[in-house]
Amino acid sequence: MNNNERFNDASHVIVIGAGLAGLSCAFELVEKGLSVTVLEAAPHVGGRTANWNEDGMEVESGFHKFIGYYVALPELLQRAGIELDSIVHWEKTTQICHPEAQGVFGLDPLKAPLKTIAGALGNNTLLSPMDKASLIPFFTAGFKDYVANPKKLDHIPIRDYAFEHGVTIDALERLIEPLSSGIFFLPIEQYSTYAFFGLFAPALPRPQLIRIGAFEGGMTDVMTGPLAHAIEQRGGKVMTNAPVEQLIVQDGRMNGVQLQDGTVMQADQIVVAVNIGQAKRLIGQQFGDHEGFADLMKLEIMPYVTVQFEAKEKLAHADHTFFGPGTQLGSFSEQSRTTFKRDSGRASIILVDPDELIDLPEEEVWAKTKDSLQKIGLSGVDTMTDYRVIRMRDSFYRLSTDNEQYRPRQTTPIPGLFLAGDYTSQPLLATMEGATISGQRAARALLKAQKEKVR
Repeated sequence: MNNNERFNDASHVIVIGAGLAGLSCAFELVEKGLSVTVLEAAPHVGGRTANWNEDGMEVESGFHKFIGYYVALPELLQRAGIELDSIVHWEKTTQICHPEAQGVFGLDPLKAPLKTIAGALGNNTLLSPMDKASLIPFFTAGFKDYVANPKKLDHIPIRDYAFEHGVTIDALERLIEPLSSGIFFLPIEQYSTYAFFGLFAPALPRPQLIRIGAFEGGMTDVMTGPLAHAIEQRGGKVMTNAPVEQLIVQDGRMNGVQLQDGTVMQADQIVVAVNIGQAKRLIGQQFGDHEGFADLMKLEIMPYVTVQFEAKEKLAHADHTFFGPGTQLGSFSEQSRTTFKRDSGRASIILVDPDELIDLPEEEVWAKTKDSLQKIGLSGVDTMTDYRVIRMRDSFYRLSTDNEQYRPRQTTPIPGLFLAGDYTSQPLLATMEGATISGQRAARALLKAQKEKVR
């Protein structure tokens, strides 16, 4: 690459970031015939949907599952020639493991309706009939308020909203907590009620698609890597080990980017598709005081902490999703039968309350993880042979109260500059589906701006 590489093609676009948001945006643009270069800082594509070798152990960016009611992501994969059922194993059950009680719930109302109904009606040790009854007015009011008054919901922590509607303590700790903290890490006293109902609301029109899938391999290997390949097959370019140092602005509009090695790549249209922390850094360097980016700069960030380990024995009898309310465990899974196939054990765990864990030494994080697994009776952890703590300080926007209002749109006040990422405004929160939607919206906005410029 020349030190000052110029793309003379007026339709050229630089996409910064090869996570799902950047790749989905780039795919849409190359499909429309644009010249696209994707720049990724890491040695691999995928962003928060990636796997790699970490000092001799195969790891992933974090414990991920594919949700059955996603629409945009499955459609994107199909267009890219990636067969969803070949990369995802659909789970039939999920398990809630509280230190004092456990329950198994059916997850496939379409193919296993009896098991799904039995799970809802049974598990009375985990949730009594009174506990279950207390959830009815809570969910009824919550989905109604989500439609009628979403801003109100974002002011209220899910714990307070549950108590307002008569949810019992056990129902709060053993079901509401797994469905909030177990998915997006935050304690229930911080977790936004809007975020809680927003995650499940898209499933209401198609409840038969409420199911969870485990990846049949690392996410870079089976999903984002093939998606990057599909972009290149269509004429795009995906560059790894290409960290962007700063945006280049000339006469108030985008003119290109400078890489950390000093290379300058010029283009009039830039899509910033990195995580929220990196986006704030890049945008803040040039436009930190710009009124049009005030909301982005106010949007709070939260860390995540995940522990992944190998063991002589399998942690659990099945590779399905577990939740660990009442412990440090948010959600987790044995993965030796699906994502990281082997005869011995291999597990991945998302930990709750990452604010308290992000700066702890790795051995302390591991000790808390091991203690929590032992509390819920999973002794396979005692045969651990190797582990890694994978954590990131600024990859997620914080799904706490009063933060939703600051999520920015994909368009910006700077000509030629667009944003993509699950933190931007779209209805599927911090999910793979949300990242995909954000990338597609950024692509549509860019194409529209280009068309208007031609006129």
